[in-house]
Amino acid sequence: MSRVNEVNLAATASTGEWTGRIGASGIDKRPARRPVRVDVSGVEGDTVCDTDNHGRWFQAVYAYDIEDLRYWSGETGRELRPGNIGENLTLEDCDCGNAVIGERWRIGTTVLRVTGPRTPCRVFAGFWNMRGLIKRFTDYGRPGAYLAVERPGEITAGDAREVLYRPEHGVTIAELFAFRMGRATPELAEHVAAAEPDLPEYWAAKVR
Repeated sequence: MSRVNEVNLAATASTGEWTGRIGASGIDKRPARRPVRVDVSGVEGDTVCDTDNHGRWFQAVYAYDIEDLRYWSGETGRELRPGNIGENLTLEDCDCGNAVIGERWRIGTTVLRVTGPRTPCRVFAGFWNMRGLIKRFTDYGRPGAYLAVERPGEITAGDAREVLYRPEHGVTIAELFAFRMGRATPELAEHVAAAEPDLPEYWAAKVR
């Protein structure tokens, strides 16, 4: 059964040269160890610094698979813990890469909608202090999923994840990520176009 391993928050902003022009980042998240309120504006108690690229309504929550976090532990030679990739929800047995754009999940008392993939950036690479991470992360092709909040509520570690609805177009997080990172074939481009009605307009315009 797919469930929440941890709910993670950045209570304070991290600073350093790697944070770029903003000068601070909320990427360093830690398990909350308590129920956390989630609404359309995001995760209560979390920190978002770069509001140009994060924190829009369709990026209210970021989810990542603990199995993929373990993969990166092996690749980097360091023990990565829940929250270390900047995710709000560390999920077990979810397979975010194969989640369909527009898919609805019930977790705790919330209903969440899959909106798109996370795009790696220099802040992410700087936080891990790992040269070449953006390319390696892109090559691995499992970026995690951004989620919009359709019904606010609370999420707690251990809550089950139930899939309520899955759109018929079948365009997955991994497919949209490959397309957005410049790895599209004509066939993939045609396939991804079918997801346009389920994409936030900001991303739908980029797909067009």
